[in-house]
Amino acid sequence: MKWEDIGSQPCSIARTLSILGDRWTMLILRNAFMGMRRFDDFQQNLGVTRHVLSERLKRLVEHEILMKAAYFDRQERFEYRLTDKGLELYPILLSMSKWADKWMDDGLGAPVQYIHQGCGESFHPVMVCSECREEVHAKQVKPVFTRSYYNLINSEQKQA
Repeated sequence: MKWEDIGSQPCSIARTLSILGDRWTMLILRNAFMGMRRFDDFQQNLGVTRHVLSERLKRLVEHEILMKAAYFDRQERFEYRLTDKGLELYPILLSMSKWADKWMDDGLGAPVQYIHQGCGESFHPVMVCSECREEVHAKQVKPVFTRSYYNLINSEQKQA
């Protein structure tokens, strides 16, 4: 399978990777969540080529994760703002940050603290069950394929 076709798989992770599956995209999103909006600021902060940055921003806009909004600075220009769809990616970035802080901190500790504005406390993300609210760990989860998945697989096999 070619990388371009990864999003056509009946897999939620593959579909997500088809949009977010490269380092520049994730770093662009990190910066967007930190308040960065302008092309030149992304480019200067990340050190990515203008071509690559333009391509990644275009994909994020096409998938409605970012939206372009005009602003004026001697000439009309655009800034990039997170949409509601984009804001829902925040738990992914927090989880990545928690993992790196635990396994890749070189003994220096976390470079960023996250403060919950509701209570003013520093926190780390915790995944909980939506039904019982208990913390969820990998060994406690059993993936079960849905009926729609089986129907899709069966229809693909019949066409082949």
